[in-house]
Amino acid sequence: MSVFGGLNMSASGLTAQRLRMDVISQNVANVNTTRDENGQVYRRKIVVFAEKKDFSFSDSLNAASGLKSSGVKVVKVLKDRKTDLNMVYDPSHPDADENGYVSYPNVNTVTEMTNLIDASRAYEANVTAFNASKNMLLQTLEMGK
Repeated sequence: MSVFGGLNMSASGLTAQRLRMDVISQNVANVNTTRDENGQVYRRKIVVFAEKKDFSFSDSLNAASGLKSSGVKVVKVLKDRKTDLNMVYDPSHPDADENGYVSYPNVNTVTEMTNLIDASRAYEANVTAFNASKNMLLQTLEMGK
C-alpha cells in the first residue's frame, strides 16, 4: 500500500457520497415533476457503488492477501422502475389521463431524507478517516526531524 493509500480511499468515499447526496437532492427537487424534458414522469434515481479495483500486479497481490482495498467508485445511476408511480386524482391537471389521474414521481420524501442522512454520515466518516490519515502522515514527517 502506498503512503497515500488511506487518503486515496477516503477521497474516493467522499466523491461517491457527494454524488449520492446530489442525486438524492435531485430526487427531492423533482418530487412534484409530472413531466421531464422528454415528456415522461420523473423517476427516482439510485446510485450504485462498487469496490474500485487496481490492476497492477502488486495491487492484485496485496488485495489477494487482504492487505489492500482501493476504495469505492460509482458504477452507475439507475432509474427506479420497481417502485410504482404515485397516482393522484386531479382531472383539472394538464397531465391528467383520460380517467382524471395524474402520475407523480415514485419519490418518497421520508425515504430520501433518510438516505440523505445516511450519505451525510458516511461523508463525515470519510472526512474523519481522511484527517486521521493526514495527521499520521504529518506526525511521521515530524519524527524525521
